[in-house]
Amino acid sequence: MKNLLLAVAFLSMAQSIFSQNLAQRLNDSYELYKEKSLTLRRFKHKDLLPLVEKLKTNAAFQVSEAGKSFEGRAIPLLKYGKGAPPVLLWSQMHGDEATATLALLDIFNFLGASNDGFDDFRKQLAANSTLYFVPMLNPDGAERWQRRTAQGIDMNRDALRLQTPESQILKSLQQSLKPSFGFNLHDQSPRYSAGNTPNVATISFLATAYDYARSMNTVRLRSMQLIAGMNRELQKFIPNQVARYSDEHEPRAFGDNIQKWGTSLVLIESGGYKNDPEKQYIRKLNFLAILTGLEAIANGTYSRENRADYDKIPQNEKYHFDLVIRNARLNQNGKIITADVGINRHEINNANATGFTYKSTVEDFGDLSVFYGVEEINAQGAAITDENGQPFRPHLNDAATFELQLNKKTVYSVVNGFVEKK
Repeated sequence: MKNLLLAVAFLSMAQSIFSQNLAQRLNDSYELYKEKSLTLRRFKHKDLLPLVEKLKTNAAFQVSEAGKSFEGRAIPLLKYGKGAPPVLLWSQMHGDEATATLALLDIFNFLGASNDGFDDFRKQLAANSTLYFVPMLNPDGAERWQRRTAQGIDMNRDALRLQTPESQILKSLQQSLKPSFGFNLHDQSPRYSAGNTPNVATISFLATAYDYARSMNTVRLRSMQLIAGMNRELQKFIPNQVARYSDEHEPRAFGDNIQKWGTSLVLIESGGYKNDPEKQYIRKLNFLAILTGLEAIANGTYSRENRADYDKIPQNEKYHFDLVIRNARLNQNGKIITADVGINRHEINNANATGFTYKSTVEDFGDLSVFYGVEEINAQGAAITDENGQPFRPHLNDAATFELQLNKKTVYSVVNGFVEKK
């Protein structure tokens, strides 16, 4: 009996060590699996299909069609593994939220590989779970790089009425596959904060609430436990940059309802990371987080996690601007005041939504001492002027183009929200 207990303890310790090392090993090997044909967020259905099609030649996958979008675009469904429990992962239900779609393509490359030191992990996933992937649920929205479907409906507010074919597909998959776990993959604004701190929320998690009382049952508890472990792994790479999304109940949302329907739901929001406008590093973080989460499901280690560790993740807050200029002087009808200026850079799609330009505007000014900038400069009393050196008073929603002058000499030019030091 003593030997049996020692063997069980050793096996448990070995699993724990493997889990701890997995994220680092995946991080170190990531470039082997990154789908290098897509490095920008704005790609379309026609770019995705060939990458899915080639997986049909890999025996590890079963590739089928879950259905068609409102405009008739095929919505692929990929299956990997043959064990229990079933897990459903879907991305880009909002057409302009593609970071996790890129990560799923990287994961497909990983799952389809071999002889690289990860074969035991793949065998574990295939034997102890069945993974179902929908990499692009809203291809019509992706075509336009817009949140909503071609019908103009926010699909994530259509879980009850099911007015869109895409919503019908997602509910049908949940009802027929009856997944034990679901991964609902999104993007959020890069200006969210991990609590009231200078740290941008690079990844935000949520175990969705299935009622207004934010009640707890075993289904939701499993979501929290799984997230607690995924957060611990991510802290190795983005310390203090993981947040917890608000669990205010939204009765029309898929995440809330899928939790109610019996699937432990993990929401992942890809936020911001400095100097990563195309979210390529955040793509990698999704790759790491999802695979470590799937490993915890396959070996059951998520069940040992403490819910309190989920509750300790700081709230997702709005405390950031793209740029904050501190301590500038403003001339208001001859009265000089000191003010901070908060500026955001908004992406404006080009004609075919394959690229964008920035339109930067003044979002706030005055005392912004409780806010942070992803980028900050200290004007040190420099005056805000126009390009001719005349006093310039910014108004909300004004174009963020002006000069910062000290002793009538320009020290910074702000051009469409970007700073040029003189």
